[in-house]
Amino acid sequence: MEDTLASEDDILFQSEKEFHDAAKRNDTDKMLELMKKGMDVKTRNKLGRTAMHWAAGAGNLEAVRLLLDNNTDVDEEDSFGMNALLLASWFGHLKILHILVASGAKLNSKNKKGLSMLHCAAQRGHIPVLEFILDDLLDDVRLDTVDKSGKTAFHLAAEHGQQEVVEFLIGMGCIHSIKDKDGNTAMHLAAKHGHAQILQKIVETGTDVDETNRDGLTALHLSCSEGHYKCVKLLLEAHCNVNALTNKYMSALHYTAQHGFEKETSLLLEAGVNTNMVDWQHTSPLHIAVLNNHAEVAMMIIDAECDLDIPDIRLQTALHIAAEHGRQDMADMILVAGVNLKLLDKQGKTSLQVAARSNHVLLVDMIIKADRFYKWEKDNTRNDGDLCLGKPLSFKQDHQLETQHLRSVMWRLANRCLSCGEWKTLAQHWGFTDAHISSIEQQWTGKKSFREHGHRMLLIWLHGVLVAGENPIKALYEGLAGISRKDLAESIRNKANADKSTNSRKKCIAM
Repeated sequence: MEDTLASEDDILFQSEKEFHDAAKRNDTDKMLELMKKGMDVKTRNKLGRTAMHWAAGAGNLEAVRLLLDNNTDVDEEDSFGMNALLLASWFGHLKILHILVASGAKLNSKNKKGLSMLHCAAQRGHIPVLEFILDDLLDDVRLDTVDKSGKTAFHLAAEHGQQEVVEFLIGMGCIHSIKDKDGNTAMHLAAKHGHAQILQKIVETGTDVDETNRDGLTALHLSCSEGHYKCVKLLLEAHCNVNALTNKYMSALHYTAQHGFEKETSLLLEAGVNTNMVDWQHTSPLHIAVLNNHAEVAMMIIDAECDLDIPDIRLQTALHIAAEHGRQDMADMILVAGVNLKLLDKQGKTSLQVAARSNHVLLVDMIIKADRFYKWEKDNTRNDGDLCLGKPLSFKQDHQLETQHLRSVMWRLANRCLSCGEWKTLAQHWGFTDAHISSIEQQWTGKKSFREHGHRMLLIWLHGVLVAGENPIKALYEGLAGISRKDLAESIRNKANADKSTNSRKKCIAM
């Protein structure tokens, strides 16, 4: 029968593939049968692998011996540079290693990545293989030899979570401080990949926990960037520098803020991390948390009393960023904490103007509420207990049942009673600034936009009245009377007082 290719994507003939498969399953009878028919034992597949590669990698003792007896090249490499010795080390086949070494295999061979038999065994966690290499072959194998990326066996064991190997290599006296081509020590790699027990062992050797890699990252930076809580905790307990900066001036807190890692952020804050450090773009951790919409982390940083007014490279504060991207929850946190609303970005815009330009209407209203509240707070002496009857302050849109009737009054007033220019007259009477009015007017919904503008202005005003603990109906009556609309003031008061729900009008609700 004609010998054809095994498949369209293979270069082996069917008989050659059968020979390789027989080596994989240690079927020496089949191998001998094919060899008697003239099979070339050195035949390769498309990856450059011979039967010896398969037999050694699978740990098939009889198949390996048969191939060696038939003059197979023990050091033949596949397309990855792997030979039988490296494959046996990779898969932990100690008996195969004994045979190959006895057959004169090249002990210092490396694959195309520069991995030696020591590297292979360490990365895969094969202690018996390592013991054989280091006890019997130490004259030919260096403990701290590096691969093409500059990694030793110790690096690879730490990187791949091989704790027993790490302990074994430490016991053998490996050098702990060697850096790979990226400047990482084994400690860096253990921290980056979250291997806390390995990291503990390395720290116990007395390694400098603040050692930096090529980019200036410490083990703390790497564990924080990946969200490895146990590693972060361990390093902080080892008294690492919580405020260490990378080459780009990023702190560990920048990384937890970037990824929204709450537990790790909490650890850093408890350790006293500086919340106001800025990176090479003058970006603070709060800027990053807001930009990436990590509300919980942002709240934690704000609660730690960070500086809310730090400008980044565009002179934007965290509030500018929240305004630009429509982050209402973030903006509310910042506004409640208290922020300078007069700060300008590089384009000369306040956060209010940024929100208006970005058409984030609800954010515009929130910032105006906050601006008016700050002025009221400055002008009035009060105790925190008097504010909003114990309810938390917020500048977000109100949806509470207690204020539903009052909000209905505001809607009717804006949509059915006030003419085109009257809402602005009333706003000016109540101390709305030109900037406030201009930002409200930037919204366009058609020729009757003034109704929506008036409604928004009234709700903003209502928020301030309720926060101040004033009677909203009385204040509205006085305001309308103040712009010569006493007739409307009387009508509104009668309608408002006619509803029993106005009995709750004095409740101080933050809208």
